[in-house]
Amino acid sequence: MSARPALRIGTRASALAQWQARHVESLVRAQPDSPPVELVHIRTEGDVHSDVPLWQLGGSAFFTKEIDRALLAGTVDVAVHSLKDLATQIEPGVELAATLPREDPRDALISRSRATLALLPSGARIGTSSLRRRAFLARARPDAVPVELRGNVPTRLQRLRDGDYDAIILAAAGLKRLGLADQITEYLGFGTFLPAVSQGVVGVCARAGDAATLRWLTPLDDRAARLASTAERALLRKIQGGCQVPLGALATLHEGVLSLQVKLCALDGSGGMSAAGSLTIVDAERSIADATALGERLANDLLARGAAALIARERDERAVEAP
Repeated sequence: MSARPALRIGTRASALAQWQARHVESLVRAQPDSPPVELVHIRTEGDVHSDVPLWQLGGSAFFTKEIDRALLAGTVDVAVHSLKDLATQIEPGVELAATLPREDPRDALISRSRATLALLPSGARIGTSSLRRRAFLARARPDAVPVELRGNVPTRLQRLRDGDYDAIILAAAGLKRLGLADQITEYLGFGTFLPAVSQGVVGVCARAGDAATLRWLTPLDDRAARLASTAERALLRKIQGGCQVPLGALATLHEGVLSLQVKLCALDGSGGMSAAGSLTIVDAERSIADATALGERLANDLLARGAAALIARERDERAVEAP
């Protein structure tokens, strides 16, 4: 009897990406009669240009498109992503097969002195690679100095220890998954720092219609994470945002009610606008459509109030600044 073909999981080589891929591997292996699994490391554009701010690169899906293309080429069977990195317009032929249960979606501050954001000294150098975090930081601490921060989680923490920054801001989810929650000085509240769209959710993709692979991935889908991320991603897609827009959003499902809040502002912290809405999920078959409609409704609200002009102005100003 010939050996069963392995289910090949495509992933980046960073510690967090490998944790996520191994987690998916363990969930697949836990199913009865599961196939052998192997991990395939793939280098992405975001990895290659690790010394350049993402907003200067142009485009999107810096950490995912090479993996999804390997999926379409048949080099791998499964692609595992941080869902916040996955473009809202998925590559044709690729299917988001599962959204795993959401980890803590908050941003976290890690400071050398263990001082909270409010107690950091005036002019503190705070590292972040996110325009969203920079914008919200400008609103919360306009005296702070944002400093570009790239690299994987261990590298960023080491740069903090080396004194390159007074503090850095990272996703709490990644720190917790890597067993580094004890490094967190302060969890930043949603009132000030709404997270990136789908922050804390692992997305698992496969080729559309690949039944042999989808049978192992479909059972991994978490309903709350699926509905929340669907609403958030629909909002971002409608507003034509991405990682290059200072926008935060969070959807939650509680006792059948899906709620969504969003906040958008200029990079200097000015011109802020926000929106919130909710709906009751009554029909399981229509739940994805309802979640999508909720995200689009809030996006339309922001667009009607001038969000498109704010986003266009931010992009034009950064285009001038980019080398």
